[in-house]
Amino acid sequence: EVPFWAVPLIGILLPFAIIIGIYVKRKNVYDLHNAVLGLLFSVLITGVLTDAIKDAVGRPRPDFFWRCFPDGKAVYDNITTNVICHGDNSVIKEGHKSFPSGHSSWSFAGLGFLSWYLAGKLKAFDRRGHVAKLCIVFLPLLCASLIAISRVDDYWHHWQDVFAGGFLGLVIASFCYLQF
Repeated sequence: EVPFWAVPLIGILLPFAIIIGIYVKRKNVYDLHNAVLGLLFSVLITGVLTDAIKDAVGRPRPDFFWRCFPDGKAVYDNITTNVICHGDNSVIKEGHKSFPSGHSSWSFAGLGFLSWYLAGKLKAFDRRGHVAKLCIVFLPLLCASLIAISRVDDYWHHWQDVFAGGFLGLVIASFCYLQF
């Protein structure tokens, strides 16, 4: 399980620390400026779009049954005989925010941007065939994937939510890297 507070640390502060480390080594203020702006824009745009889509779609989480019926027992309306969802309102409202996964989109926005940034700094695609460079470039994407997979494993998201969140974050990270 990846707690909510850990995603900003992993998705923003870790890439920021690596960008600062590269700045300390190379002393390029222009590169630092563009990298920080790109990272922050990537995470900000991804966060806004993810929350807007969550509110618009309202897909129930896999554990929605237990949010509606915390004691596992159905309560029926006396007049219509329909089942009444009797869980806590805030828990039920949060239960309608499965699509897309915020953990996935944030992780792929920050760590996806970091992958692009490292690929540029290491010249990973210079056709010299250094596999070690590619391993370094793909490591942030592996971390983002593990965070995303944990959401399905924790029964908080369907696999489609995680895939869509990861795709959204990575696409926005790519655009922000190319922009800055």
